[in-house]
Amino acid sequence: QVQLAESGGGLVQAGGSLRLSCAVSGGTFSTYAMGWFRQAPGKEREFVLAMNWSGGRTDYVDSVKGRFFISRDNAKNTVYLQMNSLRPEDTAVYYCAAEASGSITGTSLSYDYWGQGTRVTVAS
Repeated sequence: QVQLAESGGGLVQAGGSLRLSCAVSGGTFSTYAMGWFRQAPGKEREFVLAMNWSGGRTDYVDSVKGRFFISRDNAKNTVYLQMNSLRPEDTAVYYCAAEASGSITGTSLSYDYWGQGTRVTVAS
């Protein structure tokens, strides 16, 4: 059974940084595309960014370009989300997800496995 576990969320001041981690167990991490999504209070879950299985392709939502970065360590079965220059509107629960075919996508329905989420609060 594939399991994803996010960590690293918390409270940060606007302009600050956080790094989220997502550890994957029980599957073949190196073949998965990995994505990060977020859900703000009262809003639908939205795509943030993703990386394909090889790490050679990434995709971002415009609002985080130049501020958020995704990386993966296949030796540790872990994907990271580095968030810089955080804004109050980045406040949300952040979820990592794995897409088994390895293809990059921003469509949540395409992802096969999900973590439980980690909360990020950005204070103004």
